[in-house]
Amino acid sequence: MSDVRDQLRAEAAVLDGKDELAAKRKEFVLDETVYLDGNSLGALPANVPGRLAEVMTHEWGRLRIRSWDESGWWTAPERIGDRIAPLVGAAQGQIVVGDSTSVNVFKALVAAVRIAQDPDRSSDPDLSSVPSGERDEIVVDATTFPTDGYIAESAARLTGCRLIPVAPADVPGVLGDRTAAVLLNHADYRTGRLHDLPGLTAAVHAAGALVVWDLCHTAGALPVGLDEHGVDLAVGCTYKYLNGGPGSPAYLYVREALQPRFDSPLPGWNSHAEPFGMRPGFEAADGALRGRVGTPDILSMLALEAALDAWDGVSVDAVRAKSLALTDFFLRCVGAYVPTGRVESLTPAAHAERGSQVALRCEGAGDVMKRLVEQGVVGDFRAPDVLRFGFTPLYVSFADAERAAHVLARTLA
Repeated sequence: MSDVRDQLRAEAAVLDGKDELAAKRKEFVLDETVYLDGNSLGALPANVPGRLAEVMTHEWGRLRIRSWDESGWWTAPERIGDRIAPLVGAAQGQIVVGDSTSVNVFKALVAAVRIAQDPDRSSDPDLSSVPSGERDEIVVDATTFPTDGYIAESAARLTGCRLIPVAPADVPGVLGDRTAAVLLNHADYRTGRLHDLPGLTAAVHAAGALVVWDLCHTAGALPVGLDEHGVDLAVGCTYKYLNGGPGSPAYLYVREALQPRFDSPLPGWNSHAEPFGMRPGFEAADGALRGRVGTPDILSMLALEAALDAWDGVSVDAVRAKSLALTDFFLRCVGAYVPTGRVESLTPAAHAERGSQVALRCEGAGDVMKRLVEQGVVGDFRAPDVLRFGFTPLYVSFADAERAAHVLARTLA
């Protein structure tokens, strides 16, 4: 074992020496812990505390209400949305930041059904060739993160639709002229399996329906290509690979061609065409601003904006390349160190099917993860038997991957 470990440690050192993203590690607050839980909560970017101190002492403390204009608080949701846009392959003016992922899933899914049921589709080339018909079905990923399933069930009741839960691979087989909208996760939160966003989007459009993608476990870890693949609507959190902080606001993407018909089920004064007109009747704002609802949560939003500075000069393609290299190397180390039969990888070996995490099935996984954390390797546990290790390329090193595998083997021995 010692010879094998010496070889893998030496290989990790070589890979870290060639890593074009290695310098980014210094931009985060880290310690000796191997932190492999960035797929749940990203590490703290080092510039965020100073920026928040400035917001609180100057913008809030001195300028107070003047900061809505003078400090740009009012335009933060769309300004920060434009900073997220290139990370998910979107042009400017299509993303607004605010609310939680759950709230944005609700807004997106109900709006998608309303658009799909609209008899006038002439303005949208992706849908104009297929009649609206009687679209009264919502298809949802049966393996989805629970909240998405709960929201989909509520949206179906609200819109009078029937809910059809199926595995993502089976979606094309249930699509038809009654399908209104499809809600899918880009990556399975348990296993890290990456679903076929381009192919499934095309299949949904061929049936004349709209698709809503949940990007929580992929944005900031790999190229998404929202515009390139004609995605209708998308949502995502910002506290995982985007490192926005606990509970940082989520985002909503509305494809430009759909924005004039985006009918939010949560119209608020912030999405009004004239927010300070205080008129009793609602008139929707233009563009992605229709996705706003109430007053922006400024402190967490500006923390997110500062956190996004870590992406300056970073190519998402480079992030993806390192992600795949890290997960490949970690799986090799696990294979070399862990006794045969003690763990089973649930994460696909094929790069095209893998997100940026490795999920290992393991007997007694909950206790194993507690013992790993006690030894300075932090991942997380998903019931009943899954160890999850998230690899955030901006700050995780190959040495981290090797050490995590070695500690796992020692724990299981």
